[in-house]
Amino acid sequence: MLDQVTAVRYVDPLRAGGSVPGVVETDDLGTYVVKFTGAGQGRKALVAEVIVGELGRRLGLRVPPLVLVDFDPAVAAGEPDPEIQDILRASAGLNLGMDLLPGARDFRPGLLEVDPAEAGRVVWLDALTGNVDRTTANPNLMVWHDRLWLIDNGSGLVFHHRWSGAAAALLKAYPMAAHALGGYHPDLRAADAALAPLVTEALLREVVDLVPEQWLTEEPGFDSVPALRAAYVAQLAARAAASAAWLPTCFATEEEQRAAEAARAAATLAARPGWLKQVPDLHGRSQVESDWSRHVD
Repeated sequence: MLDQVTAVRYVDPLRAGGSVPGVVETDDLGTYVVKFTGAGQGRKALVAEVIVGELGRRLGLRVPPLVLVDFDPAVAAGEPDPEIQDILRASAGLNLGMDLLPGARDFRPGLLEVDPAEAGRVVWLDALTGNVDRTTANPNLMVWHDRLWLIDNGSGLVFHHRWSGAAAALLKAYPMAAHALGGYHPDLRAADAALAPLVTEALLREVVDLVPEQWLTEEPGFDSVPALRAAYVAQLAARAAASAAWLPTCFATEEEQRAAEAARAAATLAARPGWLKQVPDLHGRSQVESDWSRHVD
């Protein structure tokens, strides 16, 4: 389980982020950047932060520690901005905090030497989870003690915003062109060989089980929180197993690209997670066959 702390002081909003997170001091004497359930991106951004961040940590990438923050809007009574107050009042209860890295700097190309192996692992995680919000314009990377740290993973797992289309996302290629680490020649073949076998159902269950139950309730198409957790596990496990279909090839040789295309074609025959058959569309019908056939075509 993630550690749980209680907010004792709201320090300041971070207006650079679209979700307007806030710097918050807590009863463990820690200081965290807190993302709020009442922000425009909603609780699914927090779900993605937990799943993607904790998966990345278990794959050896640097992610600041995450905690659950019990937040009482009364601790932020002095915040003068009425729009931010609306967010805070809507966020009573559990929210998500990421350890504030004191003195950390925003990453920009050229600020730090990143070797191709590390760059490849970051890109691979982003490709697996569909995170398109780590670009040269908005890297969502920090440099702390001359090392690279991953922050703001809430834009990953796009499929969970429309579960009826999750089947079509399984083999979706990753758009690599503007990735923040694209200029560091990421070694994606080595990353895939090292990381794909580690993304097992057991590991994914461990990560998904860290998400608080109240962030997973009342999801259309699922009759229980355990069923929804199982769907996250099945989706990510199936995508990891089919990495040949979505692994970016823009840094590969022509021969490697041809091999990747052949592997991508073969991967369309991969088994689909059984849970997908149970997710209805807006008319109450299964979307698996139509979504899958459109993707293959």
